[in-house]
Amino acid sequence: MAHTDIGTKFLKKYIGTINDSFKITGSKSESNRLLVLQALYPSIKISNLSNSDDTNLMLNALNSSENKINIGHAGTTMRFLTSYFAVKPNSEIILTGSARMQERPIKILVDALRSLGAKIEYIKNEGFPPLKITGTTLTNNTVKIDGSVSSQYISSLLLIAPTLPEGLTIEFDGKITSIPYIQMTLSLLNDLGVDTHFEGQFIKVTSTQKIKNTEFTVESDWSSASYAYSFVALSKDGKLNISSYKQNSLQGDSVLQNIYKKFGVATSFDEHTISLEKIQNFKLPKHVEFDLVKAPDIAQTIAVTAFALGVQCHMTGLHTLKIKETDRIIALYNELTKLGATIEHTDETLTVKAFNGTVNSDIHIATYNDHRMAMAFAPLLLKTNINIDDAGVVSKSYPSFWSDFERFQ
Repeated sequence: MAHTDIGTKFLKKYIGTINDSFKITGSKSESNRLLVLQALYPSIKISNLSNSDDTNLMLNALNSSENKINIGHAGTTMRFLTSYFAVKPNSEIILTGSARMQERPIKILVDALRSLGAKIEYIKNEGFPPLKITGTTLTNNTVKIDGSVSSQYISSLLLIAPTLPEGLTIEFDGKITSIPYIQMTLSLLNDLGVDTHFEGQFIKVTSTQKIKNTEFTVESDWSSASYAYSFVALSKDGKLNISSYKQNSLQGDSVLQNIYKKFGVATSFDEHTISLEKIQNFKLPKHVEFDLVKAPDIAQTIAVTAFALGVQCHMTGLHTLKIKETDRIIALYNELTKLGATIEHTDETLTVKAFNGTVNSDIHIATYNDHRMAMAFAPLLLKTNINIDDAGVVSKSYPSFWSDFERFQ
């Protein structure tokens, strides 16, 4: 599925009030995990699924009768389906994606699956999609994997683990990245009645052939909430109510509540709705630091917010941004620099220097086929006129983004 083609979106500087309410679609991360589990255990029922391109691609792939499946730019879908098709009996699938997807490494996951007995071949370049996957029974029950590269590799293995004849024990090399996403997967397995144990460098999942009949309601996406936080932070006295959210969320990006306190945004819960409100007479700090190893997807929004507020911001734990839809560290450097920012970066850190000037006007922001680039830069309309190129890319995770915020455009 290609994203909506709406070309460049011109955003005129907005000087009105920010006060609105809207509902954000279900979490893409939670939806995609549940869809794979539903394919493995058909008694599962799911409500409030994400309406994102990535989730629709996952649905289409799981329901497809074709032997070649193209998942476009959907990285999570590629990684989860690699394991799913590896254990689907009597199937032979070619799993491919966009040109960028064919540059995104998958060797660590393929090596792990092969060590368990999977039959996977590379069609073009060693270590990268497209893949030829022949479904089979995985007879081994232990695997060792580098935990520092992508938590999606780990969740991919965990989703199939209870279906294996003897379950699965995963041992990690190195520091484990994005642990909240791993814990989300384990929590969903636990809700199905699957026994899991995560301690130190090991996760053990018990083989479970029959699960409880379970209905899941997907929580709304916290990554998508980050743009609402940014709008309120950049406003004078803004307030936005968004739903549906849980105070004790499984999603790592719920850390937004604490991060945006430092940018003057208060969060309050009323049942499943959160209210974001600008704290009056708030004194911004001169410097903030965030370790985003557990929540790297909100780095772009934070960087743009800090720049627009003139707060020096140093972010670490960004090593996974190099292998996302684009190299997000370089993309942030390129686009923020156009606007007048001074940026320093390494392969895993980014620093936005304090900025007290005027944000450059009428700049075109390149989005690099990356939904988060488009949405992270949109709140800058509270500071200046700005153009978002290839604005339809938002459909990858948040198709209603432009309509939700249209009254500010």
